[in-house]
Amino acid sequence: MKQLVDNNMADVIVTTCGTLDHDIARVLADYYHGDFAMDDTLLREEGVNRLGNVLVPDDSYGIPIERWLQPILEELYDKKRHWEPWEIWYELGLKILEEERGSESFLGICAKKKIKVFVPGPTDGAVGSQLWLFWQSHKDFTLDIFGEEHQLSDIVHEAKSTGAIMIGGGISKHHTIWWNQFRDGLDYAVQVTTAPEWDGSLSGARVREAVSWGKVRSKARRITVEGDATVLLPLIFGPLL
Repeated sequence: MKQLVDNNMADVIVTTCGTLDHDIARVLADYYHGDFAMDDTLLREEGVNRLGNVLVPDDSYGIPIERWLQPILEELYDKKRHWEPWEIWYELGLKILEEERGSESFLGICAKKKIKVFVPGPTDGAVGSQLWLFWQSHKDFTLDIFGEEHQLSDIVHEAKSTGAIMIGGGISKHHTIWWNQFRDGLDYAVQVTTAPEWDGSLSGARVREAVSWGKVRSKARRITVEGDATVLLPLIFGPLL
């Protein structure tokens, strides 16, 4: 995804707070390789969190994020009190580029390329919790959610055509197709997912289902690719880079 942004192949990113969390944390500290079948009770006792087969020690996640982020929020607060969330992510991207491993950051390359990052669930993660923590002592510090939605609305409505690469599903996928329904749907849509269709989840819903909602045009070029995104994305985008 960093390569796509760096090669000017993306205009907008819609993602989760978790993307911000782990992007920042992995620049500041180390994650480790584990196993899906590890003893989770033992891991908790040792202060290690598990993401599938990736191990994230407490000292590599919430703690470094808090130490890094709180002073930056003080700086942003001194600039102004009211922020659209994408503006904060942009500022964090510029800051993370100053770190030793900043060039590895997805948020950093988005800031460098001036690509707006929209996070429709901005408090659903470690970064969002730090914003809430900061707000506890700065009650006039506010996030302008509606202002951000207006930004995304303008981008969608001013586009001659729209296309989306949707990795998985959830809030990121839905927010993307939701706004596109107001222009009669996406013109191009690709989804990569491992979720089954029969469980009724948005991650499992095939792109064709969105046609019934007007979120993808009936004549759109569209496809759902079933499989592991870490395997499929290099195969899909490799020839384009």
